[in-house]
Amino acid sequence: MTYVIKIGGAVVDSPLLLNDVLDRCAALGRPFILVHGGGKVATKLAADLGVEQTMVDGRRVTDAETLRVVTMAYAGLINKNVVAQLQARGVQCIGMTGADADLVRAHKRNHPTIDFGFVGDVDAVNTDVLELLLANGISVVVAPLTHDGKGSLLNTNADTMAAGIAMAMDAGAMIQLRFIYEHHGVLRDINDPTSVIGVITASDVDGLIADGMISKGMVPKISNAVEAAKVGINVRIQHTSALGTEEGTLVQ
Repeated sequence: MTYVIKIGGAVVDSPLLLNDVLDRCAALGRPFILVHGGGKVATKLAADLGVEQTMVDGRRVTDAETLRVVTMAYAGLINKNVVAQLQARGVQCIGMTGADADLVRAHKRNHPTIDFGFVGDVDAVNTDVLELLLANGISVVVAPLTHDGKGSLLNTNADTMAAGIAMAMDAGAMIQLRFIYEHHGVLRDINDPTSVIGVITASDVDGLIADGMISKGMVPKISNAVEAAKVGINVRIQHTSALGTEEGTLVQ
């Protein structure tokens, strides 16, 4: 069994939630792949540098200056902070971006109406590198940056990267894809933490979006979760405290 774990921005931003999930990662007792988002670090750094930010459907529009900002924030401060905290818990791990060891190759997004700039959609995952590291007891912490094979970095949604990595892995490894965030699952009512939706199927998604239960950053999360579930991966959306359990929302 191999866990591919994605932690969201709110987890990265909260020392309490981050400590909780990293404790649980360490308690898994086996190497894992952890993909992290950027949280408010990139947004704050951009503001400090006077770089205007634009978000569309939970995804960051990335011009050349924003690409520099997210590279500093994601591949630098956040990635190495997570690696250091895992090492302190006795987890042997390495921090990488998609450009390292040709881990995740992508193409610049083509959209009929929106220019997302240097935003990448995943084309290929170098699972040989991941499998080699995991087989040698080394967990992998992945920052949400990819490359196009032509020398350009691309900012790629962390949910998309986690799902892409999970779907590329050997099915025999019994991949467990976990989207970890600050709620106990997908909620019917964002103001009611007990209103967790137990199971979401592909046919439910459009209705949940129309009803407003899925919006903003949750849209790419659910879309990627559904795509992974379609190929037989066990997918759950959970709170930090639920990693390693069957709590949260099961996506089928």
